[in-house]
Amino acid sequence: MQVTGIRANLSVPDIGKARDFYTDYLGLSVEAFNLGWVANFQSPDGEAVVQLVTRDATAPIDSVISAAVGDDIEAAYEDAQRRGYEIVYPLTTEPWGIRRFFVRAPDGNVINVNSHTDE
Repeated sequence: MQVTGIRANLSVPDIGKARDFYTDYLGLSVEAFNLGWVANFQSPDGEAVVQLVTRDATAPIDSVISAAVGDDIEAAYEDAQRRGYEIVYPLTTEPWGIRRFFVRAPDGNVINVNSHTDE
């Protein structure tokens, strides 16, 4: 598996109220997407990225980071199972165009391992 990017998923009660801090103060002025419950903000050069999450729309638990793996999603899922890691959300193709699963790291953090259709 080759991770192609990692994004922090920050839990916020209201994306609209949090937006000004991240866009105006931190300069993450590019809103890559906003689904209402999750929004992605980036610096103009794309180097700095954060996702604000109110509550995951389909998974039973929220993740602390999202790790993109490109086309390796099935291999990543099988490897996590082979290693005995707890899968807290099974490999799923979501309606908004992402294929993902959630795995619990040995330290207890939940990781959203995903593959976007545009990768």
